[in-house]
This record gives sequence, structure tokens and C-alpha cells, in this order.
Amino acid sequence: AAPEMESLPEAVLIRILAALPAPELVLVCRLVCCHWRNLVDGAALWILKCQQEGLTRAESDAENWQNFYFLSKKRKNLIKNPCGEEGLEHWGEVENGGDGWKIEELPGDFGKEFPSEEVHKYFVTSYEWCRKAQVIDLRAEGYWEELMDTTQPKIMVRDWYAGRSDAGCLYELCVRLLSDNEDVLAEYKSETITIPQENDASWTEISHTFSDYGPGVRFVRFEHGGQDTLFWKGWYGVRVTNSSVTVGP
Repeated sequence: AAPEMESLPEAVLIRILAALPAPELVLVCRLVCCHWRNLVDGAALWILKCQQEGLTRAESDAENWQNFYFLSKKRKNLIKNPCGEEGLEHWGEVENGGDGWKIEELPGDFGKEFPSEEVHKYFVTSYEWCRKAQVIDLRAEGYWEELMDTTQPKIMVRDWYAGRSDAGCLYELCVRLLSDNEDVLAEYKSETITIPQENDASWTEISHTFSDYGPGVRFVRFEHGGQDTLFWKGWYGVRVTNSSVTVGP
């Protein structure tokens, strides 16, 4: 570093560094000298960047602030096409029982509007089991191996399901955390949820959070599906939408 930079008080230098983009701090500034490396690896710089960008956490939580910053900035829904706006695009391992999956506009026949105005469509199942899945490559999404193995950030899973008010149906959710070799390292599997005929067609959220799952997680496999219980031709089975998988601090 230039001598005039080295002569600055540490608090001032931290404020200057905090104005730089985070990747530049880690990939460039950290390599300048031992002093800068210690600042970039320390908490003060990242606490300041979090404060500047409105990223808050409990002050008593003394874990890695750099990881907290990057996880907070990267946080997004890793499920692609969660509401059927692109048909069945991005959904693999599709099982099309009965008349198969169909995408419909909300609220649909004998249905209710979704709690969020941002959701306009849903997937609906038929008279035999319909299932579909996505496999999320965490490294491709920017969650590096050391982060997943050491920090083990929480992996939050959510899904929404509903039935028609004139038909009963079944629903299931299964989410697995997989290794490089696709070994199952952790699993959440709901019970088979039964929605009776003459229900109120309201949307229900189901969620699960993975934590302390151990090292080696590289993929998340999300699968859900269902069917109707009356075996009526057409699309009288469970409706699903707004699925999400997020990785967070």
C-alpha cells in the first residue's frame, strides 16, 4: 500500500475500504499487504458495510460477518419458474399421471386468490400422481464449498398448496440435501397431506429449515406433487405455486 494510506488511522482506512465493492475487497485489496488482509478478514469492515447497506443481525451473534454480508446480498429464490409463468420449464423428472400437469390462472375454478398479488398462476395435478422436481447446484449459484462445509448456512424451503372447494386431493413435499455423488445428507419429507372434498380452497404454506446438516452439501433436490382423490378426469388435484429454496445466514 502507498505510504500515505498506511499512515491513515485504522478507522479511516476501514471507511475507505468499505466504499469498495465486496468482491474487490476479497480478491484484490486482501492481497495488498498483511495489514489490509487482516482488515478484510476482520469483523469491523463487514459490520460497517452491513450497516451502510441496511443488513441487520443481532449484535450478540458474533459469527463471521463477511459470510453474513455475502449470504445476505446473494439471498434469492433458487427455484426457477416457481409459479408456472414459463410452463414446465426448469422442472425435471416430471411424472404426468392421469391427464398430467397443467398451469392455470388464479384463482381458478372453485379456487381462491393467492395471498400475494405478485403470484398469477399455479400448477395443478390430475387424477393420478403428478410429481416434478428441480435440482439446485449450489456451487453454480455462488455458494462455495468452504462456506457450505464450515458455515453451513441455513437452507430454507417453502411451498404453497391448495385444493378446489369441490374436490378432495393429496399433496406431498420432499426436499433432499445431496453430496457431489448424490448421497442424501439430509432430508425433509412431509406426510401425505389430505385435503377433503368441500374444503375452503384456501392456500396453505408449508416450510422447513435445514441447519447443522454437516459438510459435503452441494445440491438441493426439491420435489412436490399430488393428485385428486375422486379420480375425476381433468385437473381436480392439488394446486401448487410460489415454491422457494433460499440460503441465508
